[in-house]
Amino acid sequence: MNPPRKMPVQLIPVEEVVHRADDLARQIRASDFRPDTIVAITRGGFMPARFLCDFLRVHKLLSLKVEHYTSGAREKQRAAVTVPLAGDVRGERVLLVDDVNDSGDTLVAARPHLEGFQPAAVRTAVLHEKASTQCPADFHSQAVQEWRWILYPWAVIEDVGQFAREMDPPPTTATELRTRLQQDYGLELDATQLDRVIRYNDLPFSA
Repeated sequence: MNPPRKMPVQLIPVEEVVHRADDLARQIRASDFRPDTIVAITRGGFMPARFLCDFLRVHKLLSLKVEHYTSGAREKQRAAVTVPLAGDVRGERVLLVDDVNDSGDTLVAARPHLEGFQPAAVRTAVLHEKASTQCPADFHSQAVQEWRWILYPWAVIEDVGQFAREMDPPPTTATELRTRLQQDYGLELDATQLDRVIRYNDLPFSA
């Protein structure tokens, strides 16, 4: 019998990010909403927002930062805007973009902050939306019914490094780390990904 996983993790390849962003763009084009500006919720919203700028031919990209989760799914008490929007969106149609909508707290914090800048309209879009959310996005590409941690390509080093540091006892070899990631998280990394996790987290062993 396999040991129980501490937390199920789904690794999303870059190709799927492009596919999900394309799906969002098609949904938005099929609606009556035509954004003038796209606002990325940093840091996870940057890459999907940039793809949406390309697909929807939107040239104005801004950002704001909401802090709620730190690396490796370690949750703070509440979501709050910590870096405000820097740009004028008064009278514009704004698309607010993030990677995943988990509890909904990020959108709850970000949307009223954005609406304070008096845009003409605000819509929200995410790549993945979990059933646990209390604030559904206007557009999402994939609904996640069974909760799992979504691991995007821009967060592999940070999140997996946190997983490794929280292992008790700590892994002492790359082989042990790989095995523990599979057992505890259902996560399989290839040799290159594992080498990067070890190297850029300064773990005390080599791949």
